[in-house]
Amino acid sequence: MGLFSFIKEAGEKLFGGKDAEAAQTSPAAMDELNAKAAKAIETYIASQNLGASNVQVAFDGAQGKVTVKGTAPTQSAKEKITLCCGNVANVTSVDNQMDVTNPEPEAQYHDVVRGDTLSAIAKKYYGDANKYPQIFEANKPMLTHPDKIYPGQKLRIPAL
Repeated sequence: MGLFSFIKEAGEKLFGGKDAEAAQTSPAAMDELNAKAAKAIETYIASQNLGASNVQVAFDGAQGKVTVKGTAPTQSAKEKITLCCGNVANVTSVDNQMDVTNPEPEAQYHDVVRGDTLSAIAKKYYGDANKYPQIFEANKPMLTHPDKIYPGQKLRIPAL
């Protein structure tokens, strides 16, 4: 998979970005905030019930980079974990180093822009707006409703 880029201002507010910026003058304070942020992301991943084991998250607040390790049961779960890490405010990149128990082809990704709908995204990638439920299902449980997507969010677009 590689390194994935995300928009820093978009996403779940799991930890205080302003605190991290203020702590950049103190290495000890920065280490503590990075550890708190990593723990918050780990907790968020666990709450999604994706079946991953031995999940370890490291966060570098100065770069906005998350590194995640562990074992995912499927490629889909690995990709969802990437999105869990990246669709968080103050995260600009994710290095997913997880192993996959049952490998399968990788999905494509789409960066949501203003005016996007799942139907329009389905039309773009599948040629059929009525296939939006496949995109919605591929991004559960991070998405809770097909109409609740936001600019800056990154979505998985699985092959049909």
